[in-house]
Amino acid sequence: MIGRLSGILLEKNPPQVLLDVGGVGYEIDVPMSTFYNLPANGEKLSLLTHFVVREDGHLLYGFASEAERFAFRQLLKISGVGARLALSVLSGLSVGDLAQVVARQDVGRLTKVPGIGTKTAERLLLELKGKLADALPASTVPAEGSHSDILNALLALGYNDREATSAVRELAADVSTSDGIRQALKRLSRV
Repeated sequence: MIGRLSGILLEKNPPQVLLDVGGVGYEIDVPMSTFYNLPANGEKLSLLTHFVVREDGHLLYGFASEAERFAFRQLLKISGVGARLALSVLSGLSVGDLAQVVARQDVGRLTKVPGIGTKTAERLLLELKGKLADALPASTVPAEGSHSDILNALLALGYNDREATSAVRELAADVSTSDGIRQALKRLSRV
């Protein structure tokens, strides 16, 4: 199995990258969380991979962190979840956010991911319960409390996951919900 590839990044075409490893170009599908953090074309890149052999092809999926690859593999173990849907989940939610969604059994947040309806979300939450939080470092799972309320408020106002999460991370740990929302909105209006 191919577990890691290091080489020169040749092309970026979401959600796929072309990585030159010793003169061989590997097409690797990556979640958007990895894609956003890719270096410029021509730069060195190292990705952890998951290799899938199917009747109709050999597919490589790449990840910037072990936590992403672990979450991807946990998603693949769920009946009815294929690699595309697993990539979609990791593109819509960071691993930490996914762990928090599972811990809170938040169906609404999971259904915001394209391709996931209520029934699929409920099945994912049931199957993943207790699997992500135990395997991930404690720092990966966001703290509960006012920050999650602030995040949910920003999402309800129409900000995407990435913008809302970034604004919430900049807040003090002991901020109240109402003050946190105001501060986050000020930060987001400056962007």
